[in-house]
Amino acid sequence: MPGWMWGRRLVGRDRELGVLRGFVDAVATGGGSLLVVGEAGVGKTSLLDAAAAHAAELGTRVLRASGVEFEAEVSFAGLHQLVAPLAAELARVSSDARRAIGVAVGLAEGPAPDQLALTNSLLALLAEAADREPVLVVVDDLQWLDRASATLFGILARRLGSSRVGLLGVVRTGEGSVFEEAGLADIPIGPLDDDDAAVLLTDAFPEMPPRAARQVITEAQGNPLALIELPARLGSSAEPSLGRTSVGRRLRLTFARRIEGLPANTRAQLLLAALDGTGVLFPGVSAGELEPAERARLIRIHPVTRGIEFRHPLTRSAVVELSTESERRGAHRRLAGRHPEGSEQRAWHLAEAASAPDEQIAQLLEEAALRTKGRGDPVGAIGLLLRAAELSPKADDHQRRAMFAAYLGADVTGDLTDARVLVTEHIGQGHAVATVAAAAYLVNSGGDIDTAHRLLLGAVRNARRPVGVWDAPLTEMVYVLQANCSFGCRADLAEDYWAVLDGLGVGPPEILDLLGNTYLAPTRRAGPSLPLLDEAIAGIGDQADHAHAVRLGTAALYVDRIAGCRDALWRVVEHGRSGGAVAAAIKAYALLGFDGVLSGDWDGVLQLAEEGLAVTTRHHYRLLGGFLQYDQAMVAAARGDRTAVRRLADDLVSWAAPNRNGFVLQLAAHAKAVDAMSHGEFETAYRHAAEICSQETLPAHKPAALWVLLDLVEAAVRAGLKKEASAHVADIHRSGVADFSSRLAMIAAGATGMTAPAASFRAAFDTALATPGADRWPFTQARIQLAYAERLRRAQCASQARHHLTDALGTFERLGAAPWAARARAELRASGTPAAHSAPGTTAQLTPQEREIATLAAAGLTNKQIGERLYLSPRTVSTHLYHLFPKLGISSRAALRDALADLRAPEQ
Repeated sequence: MPGWMWGRRLVGRDRELGVLRGFVDAVATGGGSLLVVGEAGVGKTSLLDAAAAHAAELGTRVLRASGVEFEAEVSFAGLHQLVAPLAAELARVSSDARRAIGVAVGLAEGPAPDQLALTNSLLALLAEAADREPVLVVVDDLQWLDRASATLFGILARRLGSSRVGLLGVVRTGEGSVFEEAGLADIPIGPLDDDDAAVLLTDAFPEMPPRAARQVITEAQGNPLALIELPARLGSSAEPSLGRTSVGRRLRLTFARRIEGLPANTRAQLLLAALDGTGVLFPGVSAGELEPAERARLIRIHPVTRGIEFRHPLTRSAVVELSTESERRGAHRRLAGRHPEGSEQRAWHLAEAASAPDEQIAQLLEEAALRTKGRGDPVGAIGLLLRAAELSPKADDHQRRAMFAAYLGADVTGDLTDARVLVTEHIGQGHAVATVAAAAYLVNSGGDIDTAHRLLLGAVRNARRPVGVWDAPLTEMVYVLQANCSFGCRADLAEDYWAVLDGLGVGPPEILDLLGNTYLAPTRRAGPSLPLLDEAIAGIGDQADHAHAVRLGTAALYVDRIAGCRDALWRVVEHGRSGGAVAAAIKAYALLGFDGVLSGDWDGVLQLAEEGLAVTTRHHYRLLGGFLQYDQAMVAAARGDRTAVRRLADDLVSWAAPNRNGFVLQLAAHAKAVDAMSHGEFETAYRHAAEICSQETLPAHKPAALWVLLDLVEAAVRAGLKKEASAHVADIHRSGVADFSSRLAMIAAGATGMTAPAASFRAAFDTALATPGADRWPFTQARIQLAYAERLRRAQCASQARHHLTDALGTFERLGAAPWAARARAELRASGTPAAHSAPGTTAQLTPQEREIATLAAAGLTNKQIGERLYLSPRTVSTHLYHLFPKLGISSRAALRDALADLRAPEQ
């Protein structure tokens, strides 16, 4: 019997067994997930075994995997364990699912799948297995799973409802596992009380004298494993008293005593098994060589497969702890030979076998790190790069690899600590990758733009080659330089960027080219790049690299194409929430916030900003936190909360001004402009808008001007600055930005209507409001409707004005834009219509995601179930429902079914 199970009964665990059996019973019809949580030796694995045995009795297929302490650095090692027994099912799933899983576990070549594609593929594989019989996935020692598998399993656990697949996991408390705070259902396992401890001890050792039994019970402290294993120590009179030694330490000493008594060859084979983790006998080794370890109750040998299973993880740890450094290196060298050339496992074992710096191994690790990052595991990539740095014989290679790891930590995983430390150590040495890490730290922490610019400019110039070679470090240097120039928002910075890029002698990678054209200088260069950008966005679902998804979202920002990136960006956020790429998730928060401000999802923006600011504060990302503060300020400005706008904008200026961060200063100015517009202070609003646009209207180095055009023209018109307003409109048309997006097309036509003479303003406004996709930008659309209605009323066309005023008022009220709603009501009264509060219209268009959420909610699914189905958090689902209820003119879930039917009716 495993562990401390006696006579098919787990002593003192009736309640826990009842919960586990109920969970296993429910898997047959509903699926789900459950964690067994407790300290080492408390009996978690025995409970897991009991649950697996019960599942087998019911005809449920059991798939097992386990985290292994000594292979936690190997990406997707846990996934490989789970997939290995499913070869037949893998052959029956779609080719896309088969490829995604194969690439992740190293069984196939091809582009790395993104997290959603991989999760969906694993779900499809498990569903295929569950088509014939329910499936129970049993995962022991979750705390030691590699990060990539842990993140994947964490997402999987939230999506198993109604799937006939259950996930039952064991996690040890206090090990920092991502599962401990994942919000999954769990069952805590505590120590046995003295009565149950006595029963267990008596069952196991009926001849033990009472005095000795009392000593064991006292020392074991209710730990079942200790109750079974410690009595062996009492049989030795030479064994000293352990006094106040912890239970874990007592157990390790007990296992160490048994290990030390084994033959040398048996210990050598045990070490191979402990470091390998596969449970497969090493070639040329017979099971007989390991029988002494089985007799010592350290391992089990399967009677059919002859595979090896350690009776407890503490046993595995004790085997490794008792080995010498030379023995461990030799074992790793032998294990490396079990894996193919180019594999991550081979590189890792060779690294562990190395006793001195070795450039060949360091190069293998660096190559494995780049592949690992591309497979969606930047955390694993950083670990491999740092190990490669340790094994680099040359100082330059050591610094390059260490700094690249620090850069990834700052740019992807959210860790600025290593960047600070390594920059302090190496920045004076002028190393290029040290420089980019320093600059990345400065940029992310809101530091001085000019300092970062000098560092990066020098690094990129020094990186010039007779023939340009775009390796990963050079790509990152140019990316950070480009970002820094974007945040500086000055012509001289942008000119330096284009000059140094030209000096490299070869065109940049596509994503850098797109970013330069659509993010750094969109008003001058975006047009020709839009087809390529649209093509890249269409394929964003195939991206596993979260940094790439964020960069593509950034390229889409000013040209209003974030909608095509939303799902990918939300996946990045979810990955960060699960303990993955935190910095990438923070950037995704910022991009989604910018998008939400423009697209009118203001309640969602505030919720997103609150969550994102907590993360940026915790990780010291002041720059990205500033972007989220801008989102809050813009919503506050449109809703008339002047106190909040001033507080937020002043805070942005306080640190952006001394650091010459022009972009953040422009964001503060924009919020102040909208605030002034909301309060009828049009000259002030124009002054703030002109800080961004100037007399040039669309400066090449100030892309944020594309967000301010309507404010600029409307403020000028309302302030009586007709000449300036007309000049701005002429500049807008000359620039061609109206061709970039429906929002900019609507603004160009609406601004024309605001400045046009009486004979032609109607045509311009009608063109604006007829723009395809205009309703994607509700606040902009409503402001243009209000401006149109005001001109119509003054032209004695009150009945036409009322139509536009009613629509505008409905939008302003739905958005909570109180000052603008008040202005629309005043116009309605002036047009002869009572200014009653209008009800939200039921003709509002739902986004595809809103419609899907609404449909599932109408079918009776809970927020949690909807989130599992759509790979969203329950909180995000709640936000979407809160936003779509007013669109449908309802206030509860109960009314969803009828409201959706009303929406469909006109289409029939």
